[in-house]
Amino acid sequence: MTLARRRLDTQVCVMNPPSSSETLCAVLPERALIAVAGPEWRSFLQGLITQDVETLADGELRYAALLTPQGRLLYDLFLFGHAEGATLDVPSAFRDSLLAKLKLYRLRAKVELSAPDGDIHVLFGGDGTPAPGPGWRLDPRLPELGWRTVGEASPPAGLRTGAAEDYDAHRLRLGVPDILRDALSDKDYALEANLDLLHAVDFRKGCFVGQETTSRMKRRSVVKSRLVPITFEGPPPAPGAEVLAGTLRAGEVRSTGAGRALALLRLDRAAGAGLTVDGEPVCLDTPEWLADAVAAAVSAAA
Repeated sequence: MTLARRRLDTQVCVMNPPSSSETLCAVLPERALIAVAGPEWRSFLQGLITQDVETLADGELRYAALLTPQGRLLYDLFLFGHAEGATLDVPSAFRDSLLAKLKLYRLRAKVELSAPDGDIHVLFGGDGTPAPGPGWRLDPRLPELGWRTVGEASPPAGLRTGAAEDYDAHRLRLGVPDILRDALSDKDYALEANLDLLHAVDFRKGCFVGQETTSRMKRRSVVKSRLVPITFEGPPPAPGAEVLAGTLRAGEVRSTGAGRALALLRLDRAAGAGLTVDGEPVCLDTPEWLADAVAAAVSAAA
């Protein structure tokens, strides 16, 4: 897919990200599972996470997060609904701590928590990959991210096996954050990580941990800092490298790849003077799903 860019006065590029012309299937070894069951599993999760659990249907996949009471992103997760509970697809590095946190919140609720084995498979790339069959669910964040399953379905025959690194490059092309690679946990607010735009937050569901801050940021209409893609020539900058707008700090680089990275930026500053990292120019390169939010912040800063 060729790039289609539109240069704006604010030095923002609007683009259709390049994608692999080949559909790949990969196992994500950095993901793990938590099973939630018991007669009160719905009400238990409903009061904790950002997603509506009461309406989660058998076989449905939703994206969600658990925040700190102050509204910062602690864990993100996928919810696979089934008849007797839900299976959570979570970063394996956080499974033990998330499980401990859930047990802390459980108190006397009639909820069973366990950590079953199982692989997370993803199907991604290509141009409009069709539904691969039973057991696969379209990624609720963006359709372009492809399909996911929890070890319950076989990949379609004839597909080349990809690596987790291929999938990471795919999500980076789309400008989608990764809680580990972008160092988001207990550091950034959910809306700064674009979880509102990636369908992780249901603002109509009622109370959840961190709701007050998250809802207040939403009511302000404009989120001033967001995780956005930047492009550059040459070797990638180091994660944590400072992004400057002229002589002012605009933010910092998070995850990086070939010619492309994600950076948490103050958009009012990113819309001003030319952006640089380590003295080299970079360009704010915004995918369509993020363009309206970036444009709103740029307009509010004008």
